[in-house]
Amino acid sequence: MKQIFINLPVSDLEKSMAFYAQLGFESYPLFTFEDQKCMAWGKQILVMLHSSGFFNTKNNLKVDTKKQLIPSFTLPVESLEKMDEIIKNGLKAGGFEPNPMIDEGFMQIRTIEDLDGYSWSIICLDLDEFKKMKKI
Repeated sequence: MKQIFINLPVSDLEKSMAFYAQLGFESYPLFTFEDQKCMAWGKQILVMLHSSGFFNTKNNLKVDTKKQLIPSFTLPVESLEKMDEIIKNGLKAGGFEPNPMIDEGFMQIRTIEDLDGYSWSIICLDLDEFKKMKKI
């Protein structure tokens, strides 16, 4: 099985775990240890939350999400209701929505930043309409 592990240094493991749980991620005990917690979005997408101290034991680099360009991530969902639910729950858990929803007809996108400033776009895409537009 193919999987992707997204490694993120965070300032507070417990608060970050609670935030990601509110988005719909589930705790994944197999890869969870004292200084790193694994949260799963299905079987293939695993977010590894590392305490800042643990993350920096391998290097001397520090991530500053406010001053550096960092990757953003996108999670597809099946409906606008699901997208709105995820954003609402993320906001209640301390997240921040930096921009209003983008609506392109065939695709809607809302973005939420986690407690450390990592950006997650929640996307609802009508694939059939997208294929018509692309003439596929």
